[in-house]
Amino acid sequence: MVKFNDEDKKLWNKFRLSKRDTISRSEFQLVCKLHAEYYKHKYYEPCTCSPTKIKKFIQELNIIWDNEH
Repeated sequence: MVKFNDEDKKLWNKFRLSKRDTISRSEFQLVCKLHAEYYKHKYYEPCTCSPTKIKKFIQELNIIWDNEH
């Protein structure tokens, strides 16, 4: 089972605590970085014209989070 390392766990926890409807550029890059690392693919930034792909990245990272808690 894949688990976040300690530093990524802190970053993802902080991200999850945000109650905003939008994410900042740095949060967008964090999601892309973590997804690439934990889902073993090249760093990729989906088009911001549609939130579908980044929402999927977030959902998939939350699966890792939920499996740890």
